Amino acid sequence: MQQTSIAIYGRAFNSSVVPYVEQLFSYLKEKDVTVYIYSDFYDFLKGQLDCPDTFLRYYNHHDLPQNILFLLSLGGDGTMLSAVSQIRDSGIPIAGINFGRLGFLASIHKTKIIQALDNIFAGHYTLQARDLLEVSSDQQGIFGDTNFALNDITVFRHDTSSMITINVSLNGEALNSYWADGVIIATPTGSTAYSLSCGGPIIMPGSGNFVITPVAPHNLNVRPIVISADSELELDIESRTDKYILSCDSQNETLNTTTKLRIKRASFRIHLIRLASDSFFGTLREKLLWGLDVRNY
Repeated sequence: MQQTSIAIYGRAFNSSVVPYVEQLFSYLKEKDVTVYIYSDFYDFLKGQLDCPDTFLRYYNHHDLPQNILFLLSLGGDGTMLSAVSQIRDSGIPIAGINFGRLGFLASIHKTKIIQALDNIFAGHYTLQARDLLEVSSDQQGIFGDTNFALNDITVFRHDTSSMITINVSLNGEALNSYWADGVIIATPTGSTAYSLSCGGPIIMPGSGNFVITPVAPHNLNVRPIVISADSELELDIESRTDKYILSCDSQNETLNTTTKLRIKRASFRIHLIRLASDSFFGTLREKLLWGLDVRNY
């Protein structure tokens, strides 16, 4: 029988979660699982706990074998977003243990690691495909080969003094000129993140839509708009400082206003591991406190 192999990715975390990581490592050793661990994360862990010397290091996505069963992200939703750059278009599924607070993406609670992994190794899970966004420009390369986002792509003003104007075209037709602090283009996954805090709607995963949400627009009649995921957007930005900030999930870059952007659905999807206990609406009720009324307590 071929030995099971997984990958582990993470970033620096609070020492309070060390016991949960130790529990995870003991479990993997007991199960005789071959573990490929991200090199930078391994270096961090060595200062926190005793890392098994049987772990194999990997340095980038090129190092991950194709027989990896899944990649396990240790951290919060931000770590999950960063982990997407590790798997890219490899088709390797991703699961997340939540060491953070919200946990929309990293759905495995740190107190239920063993139960969750038992189910995954037994094949008791489903794969949920998630669309990504891709940003590019004819003027210059942006974010190299990591120009994709699972949550959102956002344009911000460069300074704190004046708004910018974002001229948006959809499939070659003028849509709107947003006079605002910025504009968010979010996937269904990202609809519960920054876009939601700016008044955008919640979109179910798999619905085939994206949402454009303005950030503090000057015109009060400008509202978020849901568009087809097959749409292609072009953004032309005007600013008094001739600069603006482009955000692609956790990446940021300062660009000149001569740089026009093209945003569309990425050519690949990522696949999240979802257990039977995971439910999109259950997550909304839990994380956003839907259905709770303090007057009842």
